[in-house]
Amino acid sequence: MEIERYLNLGLVIPESGPSGIFGPSCATSAQLAVEELNGAGGILGRELRVTTIDGGLAPALVGARVRRAVDDGEVDLLVGWHTSAVRRALVREVAGRVPYFYTAVYEGGETAPGVYLTGETPQGQLIPAVEWMAVQEGVRSWMVIGSDYVWPRRTAQAVGLRFARAGDPRLPVSIDTAHFLPLGTEEFGGVLDEVERSGVDGVLLMLLGNDAVEFNRQFAARRLHDRCVRLSPLMDENMLLASGDEATQRIYSVSGFFESMGTAHSLDFESRYLRRFGRNSPPLASPGESCYEGVGLMSQLVRHASSIEVGDINDRIHTPLRYDSPRGEVVFDGRHLGQDVYLARADGLEFDVLAQVASA
Repeated sequence: MEIERYLNLGLVIPESGPSGIFGPSCATSAQLAVEELNGAGGILGRELRVTTIDGGLAPALVGARVRRAVDDGEVDLLVGWHTSAVRRALVREVAGRVPYFYTAVYEGGETAPGVYLTGETPQGQLIPAVEWMAVQEGVRSWMVIGSDYVWPRRTAQAVGLRFARAGDPRLPVSIDTAHFLPLGTEEFGGVLDEVERSGVDGVLLMLLGNDAVEFNRQFAARRLHDRCVRLSPLMDENMLLASGDEATQRIYSVSGFFESMGTAHSLDFESRYLRRFGRNSPPLASPGESCYEGVGLMSQLVRHASSIEVGDINDRIHTPLRYDSPRGEVVFDGRHLGQDVYLARADGLEFDVLAQVASA
């Protein structure tokens, strides 16, 4: 029997909806990863061939599309940046039949067979950032404003539980209130009224994509940045550009990757990205870089197992796997990628990295 020349990669990224703002960066970063792998001989001697699926659609629609692709043999491997609601739909539909590399920041706790995760979780990302903000900036009281789905709700719960049990006199941090709004919300007058009345030091912002952009504009129009900060675990360069310079004052973000990190690994990645796509390419931002990260982890694990079968991969991941990526040295252990995490403050339309708040 002739061996198939290609491995079919399903790339599930948002091309529509509030998270569609991340789609171009996700597409180009994943394309760079695939081209580099194919240029080096592919994986297990086979080139990668990509099918892109819109992960910005309703979760049930995305799940059905991926299930058909797997059933028909169009997808051997999955990599994707998309919401946790979509991830849950894919877990139900794929059921461990193909390896699935989920790259987005998420709420933690995913243990389904065949799912491998590169994204930051609250314990290694947002919680250390809130601690840093309390100690270094004196920000102690927070209001959560997020999109109404599993990632913002579970993340807010994790942060609230952490500080309810802190027992550290330096960290009298409180989550005073939380508001979760439907995806696609455009009018934020009600929650902004509450920010004004509350007197909180900061807003933990977990709105998705274009929703956060519109929130930033309305927040700035009321000059609420004069009285409180915004901290987001999902605020990238795309969102700064879309928000506009006047709407980014006192915004903080926490992530495993910023274009402005300035490390040897990130500078090398940026050089390759710009050489391939040019300076008019989509911003080199965390969601996009995470897709590059997902393809890289896929390559590492498949080569480590000499197989694309979920069972074979799982049999070979009982010890930590370390390797270099654009985020520096990372370690894959317990189906999650451990990585250094940084806190940054918006400086106009760019980020100024202030501190490393967690390590791999």
